[in-house]
Amino acid sequence: MNKRLSGVAFKVLALLLLTLSDVAVLPAENRPFTENAFSAPLTAPADGFARVFAPRAFHFPSDHGAHNTYRTEWWYFTGNLADREGRNFGYQLTFFRLALTPDSLPSKSAWRSNQVYMAHFTVTDVKNQKFYTAERFSRAGLSLAGARADKYQVWLHDWSAASVGTSLFPLRIKAVHADFTIDLQLNNEKPVVLHGDKGMSQKSSEPGNASYYYSFTRLSTAGELTIGNQTFPVSGLSWMDREWSTSALSHNQAGWDWFSLQLSDNSEIMYYQLRLKNGATDPHSAGTLVKDDHSQFFLDEERVKIQVLDEWTSPHSAITYPSQWRLTIPDQNLKLNLIPLINDQELNLSYRYWEGAVIVRGKKDDRPITGMGYVELTGYR
Repeated sequence: MNKRLSGVAFKVLALLLLTLSDVAVLPAENRPFTENAFSAPLTAPADGFARVFAPRAFHFPSDHGAHNTYRTEWWYFTGNLADREGRNFGYQLTFFRLALTPDSLPSKSAWRSNQVYMAHFTVTDVKNQKFYTAERFSRAGLSLAGARADKYQVWLHDWSAASVGTSLFPLRIKAVHADFTIDLQLNNEKPVVLHGDKGMSQKSSEPGNASYYYSFTRLSTAGELTIGNQTFPVSGLSWMDREWSTSALSHNQAGWDWFSLQLSDNSEIMYYQLRLKNGATDPHSAGTLVKDDHSQFFLDEERVKIQVLDEWTSPHSAITYPSQWRLTIPDQNLKLNLIPLINDQELNLSYRYWEGAVIVRGKKDDRPITGMGYVELTGYR
C-alpha cells in the first residue's frame, strides 16, 4: 500500500542525509516520531515530479528498478514462515526511496544525491510473543543504497533483495541486525498481478493521486532466520509489493487498513480500505482477488465488507488499533476472520504504524478455509 511521507518526514530525512554519511539511526529517546507520517498529506510542493494520470505499459526488468522522477517508491516483502517443529515467525523487509528534488543536479562530488533510501526490517517471534524492529537510512551516493534497472536488485548497505541468476526468480533477501537476521530464497508460483486499472491504482478522485502498483502474491520461501544465538531453518510463503507515485492522501482521508492474504485454496487477496476522517470508508478502497487458476478479479468497495471485531491499545504509543477483523466477499461466498499472531506488532521507528502477521480462519462456499497474511494500519492516533 502507498506509503506517503509527510512534510515533517521530508525534513527529518533531509536533515539525516545532510548530517550523516553512513547509516542514520537515532537513539530512541531522540527519534522524531511522526505518527501519521505515512498517511498525512504531503505538504512539500509536488511541482516538477512525475504524476500518475493514466495506465501505462510495464517493462521488466527496468520497472523493478528505481523511478527517480516520482517522489516515493518502495520494494515490499512480507512473509509467514515456520521451522521444522512448526514454530511460527513473520517478517517484513521494505526498501523506500524518496526523491528530495524532481531533478538530479550535476555535481563533482560522488556523495551528492537527491535520492534518499530508508529500510524497515521486522521479525515476529510468535512463541516468545516478541516483535523485533530495525531501520536504516542512506543517501544513494557512492552506491550506499539503490536499485538496478537491468536486473532485480535493491539494497541499503548490506540489506538487500536481489535475483540469484539472470532471471527475476529466485530472489534472495538478506538483512542482518544485532539481534535478528534473515537469509531467504524466494521462488514465484504465480504471474505478476497489476492492481487497479492495468497497474494504475487510484487513491482518490483528485487527478494524479494514484500509483503504479504490482505484486507477486505467492512466493515459496526457504532459508534461515536467526534470533539471538539461535538459527532456525524456515520455510513458508512470502508476498512482494512494488509501488511508485507522487501522490498523497486527500484532505478528508485519515489512513488505511491494508490486507494481503494467502489462502489454503491457493488464492490470494490484496485489499486496502481507505478511511475517511469522519469514520466512513472511502469509495476508492480497492483490491484484487487472485484465484487458483491465476485469474484476477478487481475488488471495489461495494464487493468487500470489513468489520472490526476487537481492538488493542499499544503500551508504547497509547494508540488503539483494530486487532481482529471479519472480511467478507459476498459474491464469492467468502467469509474470513483475521487474527494477529501477536498484538504487539507496532513499529516505533522514525515512523509509527502497525504492520504484522495474521492467521486466517473462515469459510468459502460453506467449507472451511484457512490461510496466513499481513495487515498494515496507518493513520491511527
